[in-house]
Amino acid sequence: MNFLRTVTEPRQQLAEDRKIFTSAMLKAMIVPLLIEQLLQMIVGLADTMMVSHAGEAVVAGVGLDTMIYTIFIYLFTAISAGGSVVVAQYIGSKDQENGNLAASQIFYLAGMLSLICMVLMILFGSGLLHLMYPTTEPATMNACETYMRIVAVSFPANAVYNAGAALYRTMGRTSVTMKVSLAANIINVIGNAVGIFVLRAGAAGVAWPTTISWYVAAAVMTWLCFRKGQEVRIEWKHILRLHGSMAKRILGVAVPNSVENTLFQAAKVVLGMLVATFGTSQIAANTTGQTFWSLAACMGISMGTVFITVIGQCVGANDMEAAEWYMRKLTRLSIVLALIWNIIVMLLTPLLLPLYDLGMDTKRLILIIVAIHNLFSATVQPFSGPLSSGLRAAGDVKFTMWASIFATVFCRTLLSYILALWMNMGVIGIALAMVLDWCIKGALDLYRFRSGKWKNRKVI
Repeated sequence: MNFLRTVTEPRQQLAEDRKIFTSAMLKAMIVPLLIEQLLQMIVGLADTMMVSHAGEAVVAGVGLDTMIYTIFIYLFTAISAGGSVVVAQYIGSKDQENGNLAASQIFYLAGMLSLICMVLMILFGSGLLHLMYPTTEPATMNACETYMRIVAVSFPANAVYNAGAALYRTMGRTSVTMKVSLAANIINVIGNAVGIFVLRAGAAGVAWPTTISWYVAAAVMTWLCFRKGQEVRIEWKHILRLHGSMAKRILGVAVPNSVENTLFQAAKVVLGMLVATFGTSQIAANTTGQTFWSLAACMGISMGTVFITVIGQCVGANDMEAAEWYMRKLTRLSIVLALIWNIIVMLLTPLLLPLYDLGMDTKRLILIIVAIHNLFSATVQPFSGPLSSGLRAAGDVKFTMWASIFATVFCRTLLSYILALWMNMGVIGIALAMVLDWCIKGALDLYRFRSGKWKNRKVI
C-alpha cells in the first residue's frame, strides 16, 4: 500500500538519520507492554476461576458490577491518556518545567475525579444497583453491593496508578510499569486465594485484594514519579492545586477520549443485551470468544501506547517530518507484529478449547468468530487502533472521537442488528459487525493521515 511507503527516499533518510527512537528503543518499549498486557489477562483468568469457587451468587454479583466499574476505569484512564499526550509533547520540546506541571496536574485531576466518584458510589451505589438490576435475586444483589462498596474505595488508587504508569510509558520506561503491575497482580492473586479459600469471605474476599493491590501499585508509582533526574516528574507545589490553563490543555485531550470510551462501553452493553436473546450456546460462544479476542488485542493495545510516546515527542519537538515517518514505520511494525501474534492466538485456540466444558456446536462457533476476528485484527485493526492513537498523540483528538462514535457506536451497533438479528447470523453477525467497524474506522484514520490535517493540531 502507498501509505506504508515513505514519501521520498531523502526524507526517509533524514528522519532515520536523526534516530529519535532507534529500533532497540522501540523494542525496549514494546516487549514490556506486551508482557504487562498478558499478565493482566492471565490474572483475570485466574481471578475468574477462583471466584467461581465462591458460589454462583458471588460470580453473578461481581459480573454485574464489572459493567459499572469499567465505566469508572475508562474515566480515570482518559485523564491519564489525555495528560500523557500533553506530557509527551513537552518532553519532545525539551520543556521540563511545563512537563513537570502537566505531570503533576494529571495526578491532581485524576485524584480529584476519583475521590468524587468514590464518594458518590459509596453514598448512592446501592440505589444505582437496585435501579439497574431490579429483578436480581437477594443473594446476588448482596454480593453485588458488597463488592461495589469495597472496590469504590480503590478508585483513588486506580486513578493515581494509571496517572503514574502513563507518565512512565510516555518516557518510554515501560519495563518499570511492567514490574509494578506484576507485583500488584501477584498480591491480587494471593489475596483472592486467601479471601476465597481460607477466609471464605465471598465477595469481600475478592474485592479487598483488588483494592489493596491497587493501593500498593499507586504508592510505588507515586514514589517513582517524584524522583529527580527524569525527563518529567511530579512536584508538590503543582500537585496540590489546580492550574487552570494546564488543566484545560489536558482536559482538551482527555474529555474527547473519555466520551469515546464511555460511548464504546455503552454500545457493548447494548450489544450484550442483543446477544442475550440468541440462546445459551451462542451466548457461551460469544463470552468465550471474547476471551480469545482480548488475547489477540494485546498487541494492538501495546502498540497504541508506543504511538503516543513516539508521535507525541516528535510533534512536541515540531518535527512533523519525523512524526510522519514514524507514523508509517510504526504502522508497518504494527501490521507485522499483529500478523504474527494473531496467527499464534489462532493456533492456540483449538488447543485451549478442550479446557472449556462446552458443546461441539458452541466450540465450532468459537473457532469461526475467532478466525474472523484474528484475520481482521492482523490486517485492518492496526489502522483503526494504533494509527488512531498516533493521530490522538499529535493532538487530533476531536477527529478520532467523532470517527470512533460514527464507526463504533453508530455503524457497529446498526450492523450488529442487521447481520445478527435481521439476517439471523447470531454471534457470527456480531463478529462481522465488529470487524466492519474496524474497516470503517481504519479507512477514516488512513484518510485523515494522508490529508495531513493532523499536523495542525498540536496541543501545547
